[in-house]
Amino acid sequence: MEYRPTIGLEIHAELATDTKMFCRCKNDPEEASPNVNVCPVCMAHPGTLPVANRKAVEAVLRVGRAIGATLADYTEWDRKSYFYPDIPKGYQISQYEYPLVAGGTLAGVPLTRIHLEEDTARSSHEGADDAADTAGAGKGTSEVDFNRAGVPLMELVTEPEIHDAATAGRFARELQLLLRTLGASHANLEKGEMRIEANISISKTDTFGTKVEVKNLNSFRSVERAIEYEIARQRDVLESGGKVEQETRGWDENGQKTFRQRVKEGSADYRYFPEPDLPKMKRSEIPEWSDDALAASLPELPWEKRERYLAAGLKEADAELLRADARDAAFLDAVLEALRGDADEAALVPLAANYLVSDLKGLAAKSADDSFGSVTPDAFVELVRMAHAGELSSRGAKDTLAALYGEGGSARAVAEAHGLLQVNDTAALAKAVDAVIAANPGPIAEYQGGKEASLQFLLGQAMKAMKGAGNPQALRELLIQKLKA
Repeated sequence: MEYRPTIGLEIHAELATDTKMFCRCKNDPEEASPNVNVCPVCMAHPGTLPVANRKAVEAVLRVGRAIGATLADYTEWDRKSYFYPDIPKGYQISQYEYPLVAGGTLAGVPLTRIHLEEDTARSSHEGADDAADTAGAGKGTSEVDFNRAGVPLMELVTEPEIHDAATAGRFARELQLLLRTLGASHANLEKGEMRIEANISISKTDTFGTKVEVKNLNSFRSVERAIEYEIARQRDVLESGGKVEQETRGWDENGQKTFRQRVKEGSADYRYFPEPDLPKMKRSEIPEWSDDALAASLPELPWEKRERYLAAGLKEADAELLRADARDAAFLDAVLEALRGDADEAALVPLAANYLVSDLKGLAAKSADDSFGSVTPDAFVELVRMAHAGELSSRGAKDTLAALYGEGGSARAVAEAHGLLQVNDTAALAKAVDAVIAANPGPIAEYQGGKEASLQFLLGQAMKAMKGAGNPQALRELLIQKLKA
């Protein structure tokens, strides 16, 4: 019997509020100077009192409403004891018994809870790995930047109902997109604004195996690779007669492996107890936090946008890609609106998506600012209509779009100025075909002898004679007609 993996995710996301969770210090993840966004409250000076950030609470409630979860009416804050240098109070204000959000489903994965807490400070260490320091000579240094201490932090916990790395990666990506769509968090993994931990166990029975927590997962690819590695590591341990230990492990990106960090704490080690300096909260006392009010505040959600794009005629891969970026989605929405009701809408929409994904985004990727340059949705729609009508060849449409990117204006004006309009004039096409036939007796004899590939060569010569502006389908038909005459 094969081992069955069981995976649960714990994800922390820094909320994009103006101020910290329990004080009025600026919440600025871009601040480069250490220890400037601090005050007596977030530095835990004696006699200071916290005040909860209303916007942070509302952000978590909106996430819960979006995923169909149960939102708590009553909630309270708890003290979670830590004794680390990055926790100035010696405890973290969090939620334990009464989280803001319970249940819900995202990307097919059921959730246990979502609660709100304050972030820790940021620690950095230098020189701790050299031999002199490990021998106790004290050459290593540690520094703490308290700018992040007290930043609102949403913690989400899934049920242990994920069974493969791909599902875990898909869930994390969908959560990031949801947080960005709601404006709750920027959720950049590389900046630590979204931090993912995976709890992994394997078993051959219905009883869970020993759980190992893996941290330091700062990309979606790292999440998937770390899970795959840890499943294989635990299998090797068990197959060799060993025992998997409950512990916390880190992910070594360079070595592509996990490594032991410490024995995992249990909830009793944190000595939770109710926070006496913050009042209890009742959601029913705040009209803006009612279920209906929260639902009305939600924008179109990522999965709703995806379904709308599929219904409009986009391929699944294009819908998935374009919904993931706010700029791309806004541009596409303007294009879809312009094409709405067109007699050829069913053909124009997938064609527009193809040019957007393959060509316009390609031009943006090569630019310094990753923008769409001077291309407006109206000009883009005009280009798509011209390509569909045969006024622009595939090559001509690409060249027109490239010119539009730098110059702006209308697609027709740009195509005309650059001589990119496709020639459909029968007389001009016939003249080019006659010239090609006269100049290529060998390939013509091969084609007439049954070699179909020679026709493609002759068509290429005709397109070359038309400087790429000839309608290839019309040229092909003329060539066949004249060669079989």
